[in-house]
Amino acid sequence: MPCHPPVTPNDPFAQLARERRSVRGFLPTPLNDDTVLELLQLARLAPSGANLQPGHFWVLRGPIRQRLTDRLVHAWKNGQQETEDYGYFPQPMPMALKRRQVASAQALYGALGVAREDRAGRDAHFERNFHFFDAPVALLVTMEHAFGSGGYMDLGMALYGLMLAAQSRGLGSCAIGALASYPGLIRQTLGLGDHVHIVCGVALGHPDPDAPVNQTITSRCEPEEYVRYLD
Repeated sequence: MPCHPPVTPNDPFAQLARERRSVRGFLPTPLNDDTVLELLQLARLAPSGANLQPGHFWVLRGPIRQRLTDRLVHAWKNGQQETEDYGYFPQPMPMALKRRQVASAQALYGALGVAREDRAGRDAHFERNFHFFDAPVALLVTMEHAFGSGGYMDLGMALYGLMLAAQSRGLGSCAIGALASYPGLIRQTLGLGDHVHIVCGVALGHPDPDAPVNQTITSRCEPEEYVRYLD
């Protein structure tokens, strides 16, 4: 079951945090450049070690976005594999974390009405990662390769700031980790140097209230699983 911490009445941050979720169904309503820039400026208010503010956000539009999507879909459908720029999942995956991963997938595909044995249906949905879920705004997030793990921590805080800023304006967002599977292809397509690490994508726009996928609800573990008191 979802963990629901106490909420102070009229607490705007608690409301934002509770309502934010990964949105994978968007309306075609465009966002103007000023809005996108404002959201990214708010994201940059996140703390960072020595105020280094690592990472870059690339706004992908028009032909270059379509070219990247086409190449990503082609590579994925043909089973092409690359070495990612950074590791995300622990190896091996502990069973406790595996259960969370499975529960998340069940929530997603359950909302879509896609059965576990429906491989075609699951593949069709996964492919939408490379289309940025048809969101009006597609972002690519990168990191200079010279940064250590702390840079990823700082960039993660900026990403959460971006998501909360979007939520505060009635917008939805979804981080897209699938892009990290093709760092070489992305660098080549966009003309980026080898010094650039591919972190993730972000889909951004107005949520489609009628999209079943947006009804996905994932749980959060209870405090006793991650809070420890030392006296």
